[in-house]
Amino acid sequence: MLGEAPASYLGLANDYLAYLEDRHYSPATVRAYAFDFLHFGRWLVYEGLELDGVDTDALLRYLAASRTARLDGQHDNVVSIRTGRAVGFAPRTINRRMAAVSGLFGFRCMRDPAARNPVPRQAGARRTTRAERAGLLGHLARPKPRSRLRVREPRRLPRSLDQSEARALLASFRSERDRAIAGLMLFSGLRSIEVLGLRVRDVDIGRGWLHVVGKGDKERSVPLDPDVGGLVQSYLLAERPETACPALFVVAKGPHRGKPLTPAGLRRVFRYHRERAGVPAGHPHALRHSFGTAMAEAGVDLPVLQELMGHEHVDSSAVYIHLAPAYLRAAYDAARARQRAGQK
Repeated sequence: MLGEAPASYLGLANDYLAYLEDRHYSPATVRAYAFDFLHFGRWLVYEGLELDGVDTDALLRYLAASRTARLDGQHDNVVSIRTGRAVGFAPRTINRRMAAVSGLFGFRCMRDPAARNPVPRQAGARRTTRAERAGLLGHLARPKPRSRLRVREPRRLPRSLDQSEARALLASFRSERDRAIAGLMLFSGLRSIEVLGLRVRDVDIGRGWLHVVGKGDKERSVPLDPDVGGLVQSYLLAERPETACPALFVVAKGPHRGKPLTPAGLRRVFRYHRERAGVPAGHPHALRHSFGTAMAEAGVDLPVLQELMGHEHVDSSAVYIHLAPAYLRAAYDAARARQRAGQK
């Protein structure tokens, strides 16, 4: 259906995606934006709109349509316990789509200053975070503008696995490769894209270190758990096919044998094993959250946790402090002890 979309829209969307790649946006972001433009292009066809006919009112109608669309499995009279809504896309999905469309029109205005931008001026600003105000240049921090084309997102804490769930999921894996991948997430806190981006030369098993390239091509060194290092070594010696591919984790069999493991392939592995283990929450990111929570419960300082997790701002790491029951209990007991002492 997108093939019926205006040619000017298709050309602009493809040029903008190429521009994002030139700016080294992550492949996952570019891929998500491509699907967002697919959805917006179909909506343009449905509304009978040309690209030049899109105004602020049209964008508001698109936002409302995304918020009220009925998806497969949704019913007007059934509210999901997990999402708290009956119909419509998730708020995060809607906001990402509106950000993609806003960026698209901003890109058009950058190339053609005479073009009209239908996106309303971003007047609503949020406060700066504590991390942005910290440091020698903290006095230069300014509130970041926030678009009016967005919906409120509920604040949700990351979901980690308890010990029984983690054990069941790890026991489900049958290959050294899959065990090593899960171990790097659970005991080193790596993201999926970071695991897939590891090269053979990035792993120093003898010294117990990993060289990791995270979001925004930011590099960091992460300790390697000895047991996980043993799994990696066993995988390299016994399972990894002979290949010139520099990637650490490659496809083990089939027509793509020896080629880098893809995000889709990794999702397929975890989908199979979480169903096999009976752990519905056994997603790769849940293992990373489990690592962050475990480090917080062990009393790791926030700056250290921030470096281990590869967070840009310490506020992202502070979430795991609030997730750690042991930390909360210790803080609560200390506060109650001070209250009792003051009442005597």
